[in-house]
Amino acid sequence: MTEHALREQIVDTAREMERLGINQGTSGNVSTRWLDGFLITPSGVPAAKLQAESIVWLPMDIQEPSALIDAGRPSSEWRFHRDILQSRPDAHAVVHTHSTAATALAIHARDMPAHHYMVAAAGGNSIRCAPYATFGSQALSDHALAALAGRSACLLAHHGVIALGRDLGRALWLAHEVEVLAKQYLLACQLGTPPVLPDEEMQMVVEKFRNYGPRTP
Repeated sequence: MTEHALREQIVDTAREMERLGINQGTSGNVSTRWLDGFLITPSGVPAAKLQAESIVWLPMDIQEPSALIDAGRPSSEWRFHRDILQSRPDAHAVVHTHSTAATALAIHARDMPAHHYMVAAAGGNSIRCAPYATFGSQALSDHALAALAGRSACLLAHHGVIALGRDLGRALWLAHEVEVLAKQYLLACQLGTPPVLPDEEMQMVVEKFRNYGPRTP
């Protein structure tokens, strides 16, 4: 795949996030690996106005993007995109959303338990919620990395969702699935504390998910 094709995929992913109702306006961001760095959505640009040329490339060892003024202004969340892609060789794409139901759960800083077997799609018997930290900060990135240990999705307290994938399609799918699961969980909570599946069952489902879905060459 060419760099331009990947840039177009990022634009399409950002627009699909809005169509699915898991993001809006200038919130959220998308990244994917490219060569010895990564491509990421720019700061403050609505999905409808994104163009392939506006996607920003950053080297993986970037410390401050101000050193690359000509590259454009990357999303304010470039730190956790960089840190996730550096530390997780299994992840090639990162999708961050402010989806409504999942963020409502994150406002209470609550993990999502195994109320449904699809929670295992995120890699374990829960979807953890990372502690709050200011957006764009290194502290937020550190919290996110801890919450993502052994997982491919997490909540961010008072903030939103991060989902990882082997490609953009998989990361987007998981971000949407987290929102669906959050809606189910919040509805179930109206009937009382939802029962959860045992750890043994969830581990079996996690194993089944290792080869779930189509694979992109």
